[in-house]
Amino acid sequence: MPDAWLDFALVLLPFILIGFGAQIIDGALGMAYGVISSSLLLAMGVPPRAASASVHAAETCTTAVSAISHVLHRNVDWKLFWRLIVPGVVGGVSGAYFLATVDGDVIRPFILAYLAFVGLWLLWRGLRHAAPQVRDPRFVAPLGLVGGFLDASGGGGWGPVVTSNLLIQGSSPRHTIGTVNTVEFFLTLSISITFLLHLGWETFTTATIGLLIGGVLAAPLGAWIARHVPARPLLILVGVVLTLTTSYGIASSLELIG
Repeated sequence: MPDAWLDFALVLLPFILIGFGAQIIDGALGMAYGVISSSLLLAMGVPPRAASASVHAAETCTTAVSAISHVLHRNVDWKLFWRLIVPGVVGGVSGAYFLATVDGDVIRPFILAYLAFVGLWLLWRGLRHAAPQVRDPRFVAPLGLVGGFLDASGGGGWGPVVTSNLLIQGSSPRHTIGTVNTVEFFLTLSISITFLLHLGWETFTTATIGLLIGGVLAAPLGAWIARHVPARPLLILVGVVLTLTTSYGIASSLELIG
């Protein structure tokens, strides 16, 4: 029996490390858990639908812990929260249905190219300006709808799409990150239920358990970082992470096409 548990732990460890690292970045920067986790799971040979389902099932718990942490650290803009949640959930459920019937990889390279451009723009903005000008974002509901749809259909994208575009509109980095992470709990819960109805209990795999353990351990740390790191470094970090992850995604997509 001890040998069986040791073997299981060794199989679980890579997924725990993926979940921990991805959640640290996501909690601190408001993006990249789904993108990083999905990309690495796909690289390890996990089928796309199972990867997306596993990531969102694990995120249901990790985003709950992350949301509580951001609320406690007062990182949430509740006005922005209510503007995002309904269109985000609608988009997420629609994207989950879409992935169950259509291959979303066709449009993925174009989305990733756009996000890479946004990442470079945010990086330039963070390096060029000492302090970003904070103002209320104008386009929120359409952003939530598109972000939720892309997140479910592509295995990740809520944070990169929504966080980056809100920052472009001038939203406060700290409160954008906290709010987007908090809304993400309700988004992932809706997506996971949709996947569960379509794919059954196979959603909960070894990968799901590992991602869940690593993500829950890391979630409080990300919220702490978001509160204590100044706006300009956060903006630069968002740009760097978004550019690197999307560039990797583009390269992977081009290899598949080739």
